[in-house]
Amino acid sequence: MEYVRLGASGVKVSRICLGMMSYGNPEHRPWQLDIDDARPIVRRAAEEGVTFFDTADMYSVGRSEEITGELLRELFPSRDDYVLATKVYNPMGEGPNDRGLSRKHIMAGIDASLRRLGTDHVDLYQIHRFDHETPLEETMEALHDVVKAGKARYIGASSMYAWQFAKAQHIAEAHGWTRFVSMQNHYNLLYREEEREMNPLCLDQGVGVIPWSPLARGLLAGTRDRDRTGQTVRAGNDPLVERWYADADFSRGRHPRDRRGARGVPGPGRAGMAAQQARGHRADRRRHEDPPSGGRGRGGRADARREGGGPPGGPLPPAPHHGPQLTGRGGSRDGFHVGGVPAQVSSCSRGSIAK
Repeated sequence: MEYVRLGASGVKVSRICLGMMSYGNPEHRPWQLDIDDARPIVRRAAEEGVTFFDTADMYSVGRSEEITGELLRELFPSRDDYVLATKVYNPMGEGPNDRGLSRKHIMAGIDASLRRLGTDHVDLYQIHRFDHETPLEETMEALHDVVKAGKARYIGASSMYAWQFAKAQHIAEAHGWTRFVSMQNHYNLLYREEEREMNPLCLDQGVGVIPWSPLARGLLAGTRDRDRTGQTVRAGNDPLVERWYADADFSRGRHPRDRRGARGVPGPGRAGMAAQQARGHRADRRRHEDPPSGGRGRGGRADARREGGGPPGGPLPPAPHHGPQLTGRGGSRDGFHVGGVPAQVSSCSRGSIAK
């Protein structure tokens, strides 16, 4: 296993991260595994050197956090031996303040997550989406206070527009508050819209990239067919695929699937190439132009696929996305990152762990 710094921060994470959304209450989602079925998978990940684990409060309505905390305590002798990440934003109750990124919900959310995880701190506390109803200043100050209270070591963000992420970082810097060290975005060989703005922004600002769904919800792993049947329980019960991927994606995904038996993780360069291309063409590129041949996204479908058909920042659909599957380092001007290209890793799914 290789270990890299998460963005420009000092913390090191395994290049492969195990997303924990697949573990929870099978009654909540038929493809979620209970703790006994999850144990051998998480154990194998730990044996292979995985030290980065990501969950969220809304995964199986908190049960994923409970399983994550219990298994990590079993498998690691010390809390310092692994990097634990969770998220806040999505509804955790029926009340009007049981969701979002208000100071009230963030403070209640971190305490509830720590109780379920059975720990006194998380290493990375991420906002699951952008909150259009709460001032960014309120959100960023609350996250800063969570860090200063010792309940989180770092903070990260997830799917949103690049301008929203840049604005949040600017607000934090202007007030001397904690900045985000990572971005968890939707990015894979089929959905490459992030190469237009978000990945180059993260590369330039030294923000670690932790894309979710690198296997396109199974399309790149060969577990889904054109007739909408699947080879796994999740492949046969995942309505978000209908929103995010079209028939043409099966053709685009055929070649990667044919080579899915290859060992190892993909080399660096996807975001790096996008950044170099962007710098060369930024001056004369129209904001909403169609992608060039070879594809760096599919313009008109970007918003619908980014958020399951809703506006960026809206609540997640009933079937939420997977945890992080890629980790990386952004470039910086001080030379800490040779070549200015982020490290990338592949998913740590049941298949890849079992080899």
